[in-house]
Amino acid sequence: MQLLEEKSCGDRPKWDNKAQYMLTCVGFCIGLGNVWRFPYLCQSHGGGAFMIPYLILLVLEGTPLLLLEFAIGQSLRKGSVGVWRAINPYLTGVGIASMLVSFLVGLYYNTIMAWIIWYLFNSFQYPLPWSQCPLNQNKTGYVPECAQSSPADYFWYRNTLNTSTSISESGGLQWWIVLCLLGAWILLCLCCIKGIESLGKAVYVTSTLPYVVLTIFLIRGLTLKGALSGIKFLFTPDVKELLNPSTWMDAGAQVLYSIGLAWGGLISFSSYNPVNNNCEKDAVILTVVSGCTSVYAATIIYSIIGFRATEKFDNCMSGNILTLLNAFNLTGGNITESNYYTVLNNLNTTNPVKMTKLNFSTCDIHHLLSEGVEGTGLAFIVFTEAITKMPVSPLWSVLFFIMLFCLGISTMFGSIEGVVVPLQDLNVFPKSCRKEVLTGITCLVSFLIALLFAQRSGNYWLALFDNFAGSIPLLTIAFFEMIAVVYVYGIDKFNEDFMFMIGHKPNMFWQVAWRFISPVIVLVIFVVYIVNKALQEFTYLVWDPSSESFPSLGEEKYPKWIPFIIFLLAGIPSLAVPIFALCRLIYIRYTNRQP
Repeated sequence: MQLLEEKSCGDRPKWDNKAQYMLTCVGFCIGLGNVWRFPYLCQSHGGGAFMIPYLILLVLEGTPLLLLEFAIGQSLRKGSVGVWRAINPYLTGVGIASMLVSFLVGLYYNTIMAWIIWYLFNSFQYPLPWSQCPLNQNKTGYVPECAQSSPADYFWYRNTLNTSTSISESGGLQWWIVLCLLGAWILLCLCCIKGIESLGKAVYVTSTLPYVVLTIFLIRGLTLKGALSGIKFLFTPDVKELLNPSTWMDAGAQVLYSIGLAWGGLISFSSYNPVNNNCEKDAVILTVVSGCTSVYAATIIYSIIGFRATEKFDNCMSGNILTLLNAFNLTGGNITESNYYTVLNNLNTTNPVKMTKLNFSTCDIHHLLSEGVEGTGLAFIVFTEAITKMPVSPLWSVLFFIMLFCLGISTMFGSIEGVVVPLQDLNVFPKSCRKEVLTGITCLVSFLIALLFAQRSGNYWLALFDNFAGSIPLLTIAFFEMIAVVYVYGIDKFNEDFMFMIGHKPNMFWQVAWRFISPVIVLVIFVVYIVNKALQEFTYLVWDPSSESFPSLGEEKYPKWIPFIIFLLAGIPSLAVPIFALCRLIYIRYTNRQP
């Protein structure tokens, strides 16, 4: 181990200090998924009930795998490809799979950054452009598409995406998204151009500012009417959900997303540490920070959702009260929210015929709170709509999108590192090729491919990438990583390396988790996920103003050629490990026969 460390260290870059390293890891792990995916999963799986399996699997699945990645990267001082090739050349495919996932996810992740830049740019005006519908050409009313939906929906689907009604209908590039996308990739390239030397400086801002903004939103959110209703709804557990297998499956998958496991970025980051760094302590701290941030962000998000739901409930009640006042010629003070249901019951008893003819809206605060919106819809529709109801709304909008931008770009630092370092390890480019050039080439190629998402159908493509590129491959990579370390590298040898670095061998919990618990959990989640996907019909949601269900999103079947795309996104990264091992075996046997 000592000889290996002296040999591999060489001129490998190092972190300036421990804080820089930890902030970079925190920035990579704490991303957009913590702000919009975790709250949605809590809402759809019984609120506080989802947090129970999430926290359990965070300990049994997430922390052991995180420590394994930290320790193996720090001990072998190599990137995600070099580490597994050093363990066994046949395992090089594990690093290649991580590189492919980082590349594919980075393509659409930075497109979300482009959308954030677009919204941030439009936040510097009053009133906010998504606060009211535009007038039609005759100036006699609102644009029908907006009037039927909402200003926030219209600005997102029409002004921002100019979305088509089908994934097959590309619709051409949208120049404003192309410009924002170009800006996002240029900014990312400048931050990463010098490797850890440049991104290590950027994380002091990008990793800390989101917590400041989140705290500001928490303080503001708690002062809004209905905020506590949202928080109460979030933390009220539906115990029945604990018996639902999909709750545990989603919790296990969210653990991988929320810590950034199996991407290769954390292995690369840990390889820049001194060999005697206490990676065990780092893994525990990062797990606690990730878990607490998810819960903290969900609390803030649902304080705002509670405010939005209460606003809608009050408007609904006001409309119904006005209907009753007009129908029965009553004065304004006769019916209030406090006596509304009493008056309604009396009128249903005394005037049943007349009451049946009135057009009432159903006002249900629980239903409004339970309206689940995932991913981009939560950030670009629900949250932006709630911001328009706040005083000085442009200020809150600017803060919100600056926070999202910092969360996103700090995660992209790890994604780029997860691509560039493996390319160096694989010697794809000449060794004389500087890392700055390699980073620039990677960003340029990524930008050109990401133009796919700047089309009118781009939102549908992004959803497809999100559903498949970062799901099944992460599970297979995580499984192969644990099998590689425990049963190929050898757990006894790994324990010796661990003791050399930390000063003591891994305790019994780590041993049992690495050998049995974590691999079994990941394997079970993988099998259940595959079975669920196999039983589901491949459909996607579309924005179609001509649909009868509009403004609700319509459900359409994917074209027949989509399974081929899904195989490229999920199948190739997942099969990279066995395919590379088989190709290497064939190559070695062939060269042995033909020396």
